[in-house]
Amino acid sequence: MLRGLWSAASGMAAQKMTIDVIANNLANVNTNGFKKSRTDFQDLMYQTVSQAGSRTSSGGQVPTGIQIGMGTMPVGVQKMFMQGDFQETKEDLHLAIEGRGFFKVLSNEEEAYTRAGNFKLDADGNIVTPSGDKLQPEMSIPANTISVKIGSDGTVTTFDNTNVGTSIGTLELYSFPNPAGLKSMGHNLYKATDASGEAVSGAPGADGIGTVVQGYLEVSNVDVVEEMVAMIMAQRAYEINSKAIKTADDMMSIVNNIKR
Repeated sequence: MLRGLWSAASGMAAQKMTIDVIANNLANVNTNGFKKSRTDFQDLMYQTVSQAGSRTSSGGQVPTGIQIGMGTMPVGVQKMFMQGDFQETKEDLHLAIEGRGFFKVLSNEEEAYTRAGNFKLDADGNIVTPSGDKLQPEMSIPANTISVKIGSDGTVTTFDNTNVGTSIGTLELYSFPNPAGLKSMGHNLYKATDASGEAVSGAPGADGIGTVVQGYLEVSNVDVVEEMVAMIMAQRAYEINSKAIKTADDMMSIVNNIKR
């Protein structure tokens, strides 16, 4: 019965974590470039009461044995980097990535990566995120610029009031062997880790890294209906595990009352 209590308790803790992750997904349903997360679990150790294949007292063989599990535990919260839908904004510095690439920015003197392309200009004409992180490699938009054209291959061309175009550089995208291993930093930023592997740079459109779409933003890939269904399932699982704890407690009370 104690085993049942701890198994059910681990189940409640697991479903609580699932609810926390789902709540964060739903909170970011309108966050540009946000990627939803999911929880991964694995079963705990087992107590072997009877080994499969062991001999019985009558000389037979136990076909399956008896193993009783000890519950579950979380092993990871994984980011799901599926492509999000595009939303048209018609803004020159709003960029969406169609593919697996990331933009690189400099945040607090550290390299970081993002899928959110809602860029702006700072006072010096640098392309920055809403938090002021500079896009890498850096490029400065001239003060007399009327419009900016960014091609699918990342080429950046500025136009002045004479409609003369000037190429000022090329955007780069970055990919990772295992993007699920990236560390979330907040502010739509990710940091490379040993698990993600080192960032590999490439020109947009090359080696399947993705292309740049100007005038659009990639919205969150959270599906509200899917998250609500997952939340209901997690809530029901939480309730069932709480009932298992109550049942185990009732059984222990019955045993204790036998002694009286």
